[in-house]
Amino acid sequence: MSQPDNTRSLTPLMEAEDEDKRVRARALRNWVLPFAVLAFGVFVLVGVGHSADGARSLFRAISHAESGIESEVLGNVAQLVGQVLGVAISVVAIIVELAANRYTHRITELFFKARTNIVVMGLYVVSAVQAMWASYSAGAGMVPRVASVLAMTLMTASVLSLLPYFAYVAAFVSPLEVIRRLRREALRVVEAGPRSSDRVDVERAQHAASESAEQLTDVAFNAMVHHDKAISMAAINAIGDLLKDYLEVKPTLPPAWFKMGATVRSDPDFVSLAPVALEQIEESKTWFEFMLLRQYEMVYRQALNTHRELNYLIASNVRDLAVRALDRNDRAVWDLSVKFFNTFLRATLNARDVRTGYNVLNQYRLLGELALRKKTPGLAGPIARHFKYYGQLAFNMDLGFLLETAAYDLCALNELAFDLDSKERPELLKVFLQVDKEGEGAKRETALRGVRKAQIKLAAYYLHRGDEAAARQVYKDMANENVQRLASIRDELLAVDSPHYWEVTDRGMNFDWLPDDRRGRLFEFFEWFGDALPQPRASIVLPMSAVGFMASALKSAQPIAPAQTTGHVASVDVPDDDDPASQLRDPGAATEGTVRGVSSVEVSSEPAPRLATDDEE
Repeated sequence: MSQPDNTRSLTPLMEAEDEDKRVRARALRNWVLPFAVLAFGVFVLVGVGHSADGARSLFRAISHAESGIESEVLGNVAQLVGQVLGVAISVVAIIVELAANRYTHRITELFFKARTNIVVMGLYVVSAVQAMWASYSAGAGMVPRVASVLAMTLMTASVLSLLPYFAYVAAFVSPLEVIRRLRREALRVVEAGPRSSDRVDVERAQHAASESAEQLTDVAFNAMVHHDKAISMAAINAIGDLLKDYLEVKPTLPPAWFKMGATVRSDPDFVSLAPVALEQIEESKTWFEFMLLRQYEMVYRQALNTHRELNYLIASNVRDLAVRALDRNDRAVWDLSVKFFNTFLRATLNARDVRTGYNVLNQYRLLGELALRKKTPGLAGPIARHFKYYGQLAFNMDLGFLLETAAYDLCALNELAFDLDSKERPELLKVFLQVDKEGEGAKRETALRGVRKAQIKLAAYYLHRGDEAAARQVYKDMANENVQRLASIRDELLAVDSPHYWEVTDRGMNFDWLPDDRRGRLFEFFEWFGDALPQPRASIVLPMSAVGFMASALKSAQPIAPAQTTGHVASVDVPDDDDPASQLRDPGAATEGTVRGVSSVEVSSEPAPRLATDDEE
C-alpha cells in the first residue's frame, strides 16, 4: 500500500528531471546543428583549397612547416582567439545585464553558474593561452608541430562555436527559461533539504529555497511594469506549480525543515507577524506555503484594477492548491488557502474592483462545491459564512453587485448540498437567508432584489425536487415582503428566456434564468402569498411546463379586496375559457384587461437590467 505514495512523492522530481532532459536535448540540437553546418562549410573550403594547391597543400605545410612562418601564424592565432573572447564577453555582458535589469538580478548568478557557459568561456581562454605558449616556443629553426596543430584546432573550435554560443545566451536569458530555472532551483533545494539537522544548514537551505521563490515574484512584478502579460502569467503559474510540487515532497522532509529559524523570521513576509501568528504557522508546518501565498498576495494587490487576468489566475491556482491539500488530508494548507481567499476579497473590496471580485467569488464558490463533494464536515459552512460577510461588506460599501453575486453563489452551494444530501444543508440555508438582513434603502434596492431573486430560485429548486418544507423556510423569510415588490421580482424572473447573458462575461451565464421545469414551480411558490399578490402580466410568454401551474392559479383566483399597501389596487378578471393558460402561451390572445391597475412594473421579454460592473470599477 505504501508503494503508490512513494511513487507519487517522487513525481515532482521526476517531472523536473524529465523537463531538464528535454531542455538539454533541445539546447544540444541548437549547438550541434549550427556547429556542424559551419564546420562542414569550413572543411569543404579547406578541402577545395587543398586539392587546388598541389604544390603547397595544407598537409604539406603542416609536415614541412617553416619556423618563421609558424611563429607568425601562431601569434595571429593567439590574437584571433583573444579577440573572439573579447567579443563574446562584451556581447554576453550586454545581453545578460539587460535581461537582469528587466526581470530579475538572479539571471546573472544563474548564467555564470551554468556549466555550458563555463565550458565555452573556458574553451576561449584555454585556446588563447595555448596559442600564446605555442607561438613562444616556435623559433630558432624549431617548429612545435603538435602544439601548432592543437592551437589551430582550438582556434577553429572557438570561432565555429561563437554563433551557437550567442544563440545559447539568447535562449538562456529568455524570461520563460529563467522562470523554469528558478522554479527548478527552488524545488531542488527543497528536495535536497538541509545537509544535517544543524541550525546553520537548515537556515541555509530555507534561505536558498525562499530566495528562488521570491525571484519568481520579481519576474512577475517586472513583467507587469512592462505589460508582458504572458511572462507575468508564466511566473504566477510557476509559483502555483511549486506549491503543488512542494505538497508532494513535504512528507519526506525532516522535522528540522519546518522550524522557523532567524533567517525565515526576518524575511519580509514574516517580519511583521506577531509572535502568536508565527507560532501558529510553525505548529501547522506551513511556513513555506505561507511565504509563497504572501508572494501571491503582493502580486494580487498590485494587479487590482489594472491586470485583472493575473488576479483570476492567482485565485484559480490557490483553489488548485486547496484541492491538492484536501486530497492529501492536509487541513492546515486548506485552512490557509481559505484564509488567503478571504484576504484577496478584502483587498478587492478596498480597491473597489467589482469585476475582479465577481470572478474571485466564482473560484471561491468552486472551492465550496469541492468541500461539499468531499463530504468532509466543517468545510463548506465557513466558506458560506465568508460569502455572507464579504457580500454584506460590499453592500455597505455601495458595491451591491458583489452582494448579488455572493447570493447567487450561495444559491448554487445550497442546491449542490441538497443534491449530495449534505449534513451542512441546514447551516447553508440559514446563512443564505441572512444575506440580505443588513441594510436597507432605495439607493441599493437593486442588490437586495438580486438576493431575493436568488432565494426564490432556490425555493423553486426545492419544490422541483419535492422538498416543500425547505421551500417553506424561504417563504417564511419573505412572508412580510411588499407584495408589489415580490410580484415585480416574479415577473422579472419569468421574463428571462435565455441562460446566456447578452454581454461577454467570464461566467457566461445569466443569474436570473431558470430552466422551464423550475420556472413552472414559481407559481406554486407564489400561491403561498395569497390573493394579495398580483397575477403575472399577460404579456409574459410561459414555457409549456409552467402552463399547468399557471392555469390552476388563475382558476382559483378571486377579485382582490383593496390591499393595505401604498401601491395600486389590483383586480383580476378570470377568463371563461376552459384553458386560461393558453392565452398566456399566445400573447396575441391576451389583453391588458386581464390584469388591471398594476402599472408600476413593466415586464418585457428582455431580461431584467443588470447592475453594470464597469460603472463601479
